[in-house]
This record gives sequence, C-alpha cells and structure tokens, in this order.
Amino acid sequence: MSVRILLVDDHPIVRQGLRTLLQAEAGFAVVGEASNGLEALRLIERYKPDVLVVDLMMPGVTGLEVVHQTTQLSPQTRVIVLSMHSDEAYVLEASKSGAMGYVLKEANPTDLIQGVHEVIAGRRYLSAPLSERAIEVYFQRGQEAGEDPYETLTTREREVLQLAAQGLTNHGIAAALSISSRTVEIHRANMMHKLGLRHQADLVRYAARRGLLPLE
Repeated sequence: MSVRILLVDDHPIVRQGLRTLLQAEAGFAVVGEASNGLEALRLIERYKPDVLVVDLMMPGVTGLEVVHQTTQLSPQTRVIVLSMHSDEAYVLEASKSGAMGYVLKEANPTDLIQGVHEVIAGRRYLSAPLSERAIEVYFQRGQEAGEDPYETLTTREREVLQLAAQGLTNHGIAAALSISSRTVEIHRANMMHKLGLRHQADLVRYAARRGLLPLE
C-alpha cells in the first residue's frame, strides 16, 4: 500500500519539485497540494494523509499552526516540516506543535525521502546538521522556564494572532477565516489579554520572536 503524502508550500515550483522527487520513490503517492495554511487544513480533513510535508513559513496561517491543527484533524498523519531555518528555536516550536520530522531546504533531496520513511516507522527525523540531542536540551530549558502563555491560546486565537501580525484588519481576518468581524474582535481581545500585549506593535514583535511571521 502506498504512503499517501500531502504537500503544502506557497511556491508552485517548490511543490512541483517535491512532487517529482517523492513520486519517483516506490511506494509513495502525492494525493494533493496546498498553497496556504487554510487550504491545507481543508485537504488534511478531506484526505487524512499518511504524511504531511509542510513549509514552515507561509502567508496567512503558518506551517506551525497547520502542524498544530493536524494533530487534531488527523491524528494518524505524520508531519514533516520543510524549512530554510536551522535555528534550534524553530525546530523546537515545530516539535512542540507535533512535527515528527524537520528537513532543511538546503538538505540533500534524499534527506526528505529518508525523513518520510522514518516518520512512517514512528521515529523522529532531523536532517543534518540538526542535532536531536541539542533539541532535547533546548526543550528541557523551555520546560524549566515554566508555562508558556502561547500554549493557552485556542486554535482560533492562534490564527487571529498570525493574521493580525501580518497586518490584516479585523474585517480582513474575518474574511480569511469565514467568521464575523465581531467574533474576530472577541478572539483578538482574549488573545492579547492572555499574552499580556497591549498594542499592534507589541503583537508584531511577539509574533516575530515566536517565528510566526513569514520570512521566506
């Protein structure tokens, strides 16, 4: 039986390259593609893929939030994050969100193939030069620092945070998420309160520190 894979990246040429690479491997089948986070979530719910390969940074709902919601929409789906960022903070955030694999865009193409095989087997995979030991130490430091307010946010509050940090108005966020502007206002107020933020500038700085803004 083929390993069913869903690709998520906002660059069509990248998706085409990934599709070509993965479908050349015996037993792999790309069942769908998405160019943004919201489209990805709809396809994850529809296809329930075995593996999700998702870009870390995309406009709108970022890859991190897609990873987080995938664990709820399709618990059996194993997630591999594809990113240009080798910083331990990004790898830790991806791992905390539920990713089992993290592959750098500068890595050898065979790393992604190996990553798919590893996560399907139930093992974590980090492409070189990432060190699993370093990530575990970093993760331990995070636990010692106490509860993270970000973890108290609801899924919708996280989406509002990311879209607001990218400069969308309440009306724009409402249109993107198919909810009312009033509902956006409520989620935004709750999110700001939980994070201890007061102004839009605070929100943008916080999102940048968390790696929630599309930098690629």
